[in-house]
Amino acid sequence: MKSKIVSVLKATFGLETFRPGQLEVIEALLAGRSSLAVFPTGGGKSLCYQLPALLQPGLTLVVSPLIALMKDQVDALQALGIEAARIDSTLDGSEFRQILEKMRRNRLKLLYIAPERLGNEKFIQTISRIDISLLAIDEAHCISEWGHNFRPDYLKLAYHAKYLGIKKFLALTATATPKVSENICDLFGIEKRDHIQTGFYRPNLSLHVTPCEINEKDQFLLERIREKSQLPTIVYVTLQKTSEHVAQMLSNEGINARAYHAGMNSDLRAEIQESFMKDETTVIVATIAFGMGIDKDSVRAIYHYNIPKSLENYVQEIGRAGRDGLPSHCELFVNAEDCTTLLNFTYGDTPAAHAIKGVIDEVLSQENEFKLNAYKVSRKYDIRPLVLNTLMTYLELDRKIEHIGAVFETYQWKWNSDEEGVIASFDENRQLFLRKLFSAAKRGRVWDKIECEEVAEQINEPRERIVKALGYFEEKGWIELKLTGVRQRYRVLNPALDSSELMERYVSRFENREKLDEIRMAQIINLAEKSGCIVCSLLHYFGEEFPGRCGHCNDCTGRETGPIPGTKNLLWKPHHDAIVDDGISKHGPLLQDSRALTRLLCGLTSPLLTNTKLSKSSEFGSLTNLPFKQVLAKVEERKDMILNTNPG
Repeated sequence: MKSKIVSVLKATFGLETFRPGQLEVIEALLAGRSSLAVFPTGGGKSLCYQLPALLQPGLTLVVSPLIALMKDQVDALQALGIEAARIDSTLDGSEFRQILEKMRRNRLKLLYIAPERLGNEKFIQTISRIDISLLAIDEAHCISEWGHNFRPDYLKLAYHAKYLGIKKFLALTATATPKVSENICDLFGIEKRDHIQTGFYRPNLSLHVTPCEINEKDQFLLERIREKSQLPTIVYVTLQKTSEHVAQMLSNEGINARAYHAGMNSDLRAEIQESFMKDETTVIVATIAFGMGIDKDSVRAIYHYNIPKSLENYVQEIGRAGRDGLPSHCELFVNAEDCTTLLNFTYGDTPAAHAIKGVIDEVLSQENEFKLNAYKVSRKYDIRPLVLNTLMTYLELDRKIEHIGAVFETYQWKWNSDEEGVIASFDENRQLFLRKLFSAAKRGRVWDKIECEEVAEQINEPRERIVKALGYFEEKGWIELKLTGVRQRYRVLNPALDSSELMERYVSRFENREKLDEIRMAQIINLAEKSGCIVCSLLHYFGEEFPGRCGHCNDCTGRETGPIPGTKNLLWKPHHDAIVDDGISKHGPLLQDSRALTRLLCGLTSPLLTNTKLSKSSEFGSLTNLPFKQVLAKVEERKDMILNTNPG
């Protein structure tokens, strides 16, 4: 078998040798066993499932969290003559059907999907009839609640895999601690011998830490980029507005820099990324939205203008430097206020206990099947959409509800053919139905549209018939169809429950996530403050030991770090009481929940603050630099004082 593997490596992929760990993973999979591959960023994880896919009879299903990454992988595979495809939100109906037809005919070797796709009932029904040889899960640390980048839809992958009868798995990640690795192996039945970890040490990366005041960062960054002339460079920041500020500051100093963040539209992000890949832009100042799947091997420096969320994020982000093996510089600017900013996002996400109970009561009171209007529920209970998705996932995993797919509320179309001519081609009964349907549409200059539920009731026809007809028209090419207004469908499995007990359980889970994030922040600060080799400390965190010292970090080169500045700016001052009192006085009647008022003062958006336009008020962010928990405690204290002073 090894000779066959090597033959495919050379003939199909044009490679002469394997990177560390690749052959061991591939041999385990082809022997029928599952595997966990923990390789550093740029360590060649994708080959571990792409090559076996060509030596197995069925389909290799690849779960990946990023559309851009899926597209790059599929384009590269197709260029090699490999039958690969992706299903994502950018495909039109015709492309989607072509892929499904290839799957049914067993003409596809690899199919890339997002984890959310496995929550689509129609897709599950289709894929359940396909022979799946392997389920490969990229960014597998997202499966574990102990992981640093937890995503609710990843939690359900093991359940979906069991339903589909998939027997073999490959979990891939660049950042897994021993605890996360153990969790992944337990979920997918991976044997200890098939947990392949190649090591995080990159000898060409020089790691440095620089404690500094907030107002010193611009000058430090500018000096480093000029002094070292290490371009291309990526500068990581926490906030979108910071990326704009730093990019502008560097541009003003004659450095070819551009900002990159999730607030930009996708076309602009793609253009900036392409500019960086071609070396037309030499410095990217980015939030964490930038970097995953970026295959640029000549990045010479990574600067963390703000601290990363965790040691896992830090290792993943510095791993984008020096993939060509040449010396590269990585530097972390540290200030205590950065920790506050990141932790405040975590605390701001945590829903109030009464909001959790409200969602549970509303969901479990539904009659059998129901559609969730996430937008309305999110606003009603002041819970961010991602947090609401997490809460619904908890209910699914506890088998209180079952997700049965998604439906779209709004159907829009434009005609590619003569409307009257197409309708006239059908028999009399179908013509009657079609005329009723299209007459009920709101006509636009280019696009017509219907609200599906409303029109179904209006013309007294089943929703399913309307959807089927529009889908058929699209398939024939008579119309171009766009679907919007997605609603998730669920089925209640066990409504006779004590919602208070569930609430306590889920409140505890959200509190544990806060504690985990606090621990991760402390680990970053500890890495920055402690003496000793930085590389040795990092490797120990990931369950590895390094003989000796790296020779080129702060400690190894005799460069002292000193204490982390910024803590004095986090102290509570007398005038802060007045700000809290003013907030309670002005907005207490509307923001009765202490967490909602604290979000306002700390400058953290929420559905309620956005809906009431309080996120644009003068009080929004008035205590933005202070720790959320400190402000929350003061809000509760001052509210009690005010109520006791004015009991009537």
